[in-house]
Amino acid sequence: MELDFLLDFLAQLAANNTTAWMADHRPAYLRARAACTELVRQVLAQAAATDPDLVGLTTADVMFRLHKNDRAHRDPEPYKRRMGAGLKLGGRHAPRAGYFLAIQPGGRSWLGAGTFHPTPAMLAAIRQEIHYNGAEFHRLRQAPPLVQYFPEGVVTTGPQLTRPPRGYSADDPDLAWLRLKTYGVGRFYSDAEVIAPDFVANVLAGIAAARPLVDFFNEALPIAELQ
Repeated sequence: MELDFLLDFLAQLAANNTTAWMADHRPAYLRARAACTELVRQVLAQAAATDPDLVGLTTADVMFRLHKNDRAHRDPEPYKRRMGAGLKLGGRHAPRAGYFLAIQPGGRSWLGAGTFHPTPAMLAAIRQEIHYNGAEFHRLRQAPPLVQYFPEGVVTTGPQLTRPPRGYSADDPDLAWLRLKTYGVGRFYSDAEVIAPDFVANVLAGIAAARPLVDFFNEALPIAELQ
């Protein structure tokens, strides 16, 4: 894998984020894309060996496009500054919890696990699961392997409700968790970690550490009701 080339290309793209530049550098883009695809292929193949949810997925199922499909009117950049994938049952956009790997230079490469843009139905289901099985949720979010790999634990600094969710009381002991609008853990990698020979093994260790928590979220998400 040419992950050093991938990082260098993305750094150049960040400084020249235009369609004209991309057209002039298409061979380099294809080479960088191939490097990212091979990384995702290796991670996916090895993770699927122990996670049935990932069996049968291809890189095409999980990799995100570089082009910004939903570019805001004020955003002049047509391309993301990262390449990556969402590994979960049904593919990158499926209404499930899963694993998200992004490669971005400057120490911004990232592994996330959980659900970071859940639909209202997903949020309702996960909140109910936490409400019914709070002890299990707290056991999993504080599990030593998870905290060792993701020291910040479940993200609590993201968007959240200012009031209790509908149907929950203000004195619910898990209110701080029920108000969250995103449920997951994450950590960044330095560029040196990305190009290290053990990077794939490093990512797989994070996926393994987070899998019990991801499985907990997915237990609340019956696919038929959420599609």
